[in-house]
Amino acid sequence: MPSDRDAALVWFRRDLRDYDHAALYHALKAHRRVYCTFCFDTEILDTLPARADRRVEFIHAATAELDEGLRRRGSGLAVLHGRARDEIPQLASELAVAAVYANHDYEPAATERDAAVARALGLAGIALHTFKDQVIFERDEVLTGARRPFAVFTPYKNAWLKKVDGFYLKAYPVAKYAAHLAPPPRAGVPSLASLGFEPTNLRNLDIPTGMSGAQRLFKAFLDRIDAYHERRDFPAVKGPSYLSVHLRFGTVSIRELAQAAHALGGRGAETWLSELVWRDFYFAILHHFPHVVDHAFKPALDGLAFENDEAKWRAWCEGRTGYPLVDAAMRQINRTGYMHNRLRMVAASFLVKDLHVDWRWGERYFADHLNDFDLAANNGGWQWAASTGCDAQPYFRIFNPVTQSERFDPDGKFIRKYLPELARVPPKLVHAPWTMRAVDQAASGCVIGRDYPAPVVDHARARALTLELYGKAKRL
Repeated sequence: MPSDRDAALVWFRRDLRDYDHAALYHALKAHRRVYCTFCFDTEILDTLPARADRRVEFIHAATAELDEGLRRRGSGLAVLHGRARDEIPQLASELAVAAVYANHDYEPAATERDAAVARALGLAGIALHTFKDQVIFERDEVLTGARRPFAVFTPYKNAWLKKVDGFYLKAYPVAKYAAHLAPPPRAGVPSLASLGFEPTNLRNLDIPTGMSGAQRLFKAFLDRIDAYHERRDFPAVKGPSYLSVHLRFGTVSIRELAQAAHALGGRGAETWLSELVWRDFYFAILHHFPHVVDHAFKPALDGLAFENDEAKWRAWCEGRTGYPLVDAAMRQINRTGYMHNRLRMVAASFLVKDLHVDWRWGERYFADHLNDFDLAANNGGWQWAASTGCDAQPYFRIFNPVTQSERFDPDGKFIRKYLPELARVPPKLVHAPWTMRAVDQAASGCVIGRDYPAPVVDHARARALTLELYGKAKRL
């Protein structure tokens, strides 16, 4: 069938919103009939470890809301289920569109998939146009004066801030051309069950979904953003924006967030903007140094001789290391799919530098369990904690899980939320409960070794072994 030059198809992926959307804007501006689609890609879904996955449920809810938003404009979402590399070219051919529009996805598997889709479309005489949408600056847009990629964050951030202006933060005016939206060739979002998945505890966790959920969180965060720099490190305090999962799936616009932080100013907004810049930085690292996906950024540390003790690994995964802050963090991720950013650093450091387990094991665990899992940020964070990455924590600076607990959860409020067995342990002892006398253990109803485990390692000895392990690797 000959292509209809007036028709185009927008392929939604990590951008589940109907406003400030680069690909949607460009398609609407260039064509008089624009169809919209999303594909539940079985190449991704079939690799997930469980049929009850909060991320799939989150995406399902977000696509339903996106479909509703498009229907209010006389359109809707054609929802596909299968291999995207097959389904997208097939739908484009059925619709006889001239082009498919999508936003860039930077992960290696996604770029390979998109190349395959482009080839299939090309054989049918259909173009694939892609655009920057999920970051402010991508690829080669922020480089050193010598036109090389940055490998240290602070200079990157300074260059980012020097370059950013109203042009890069401006929203795409989708509504201006919304009359060009066309009704979908097939109607409705399939049920979660028909996709082969089961409901999770997502709704009970008070994690708002979709564009409306993102806006509620963003509005609430703006009311407390001025104190972000003071509150962000305390897991028992409502400090973060909680927007990471919305950024991951594009139910909120990065331009909207960065523009607000940039315009507001003040310590809180500036600190939060730095976090958004870190996000761009890790995307740039993934682009320029793709070996980080499976290897240490620093080649000299790629062969660290980790012990990889299975019993210690399982204790970490299950939140029973005997170190309360670490265990509470792990129970949080297991129960909710979320972990506070400070605790991500503490838990990662503990796995690598106290338990001497390969950082790649922990990276994979987070990838399987985090609602907001993003390859670039997850890899960057783990390599930072493991001291194997760019601009990483020096290997000789090792988080002490007890002092971190005392500093960032001083009353043990967060610990007790996830470790009820420590509910009656006094605040001064809750960070290191194994130091309690027998009489104190009995009084608090927490006998170490019975109600709560003894530490799986001694931090001081583990630290010494870490210094030896890294020192040896650097000398090789």
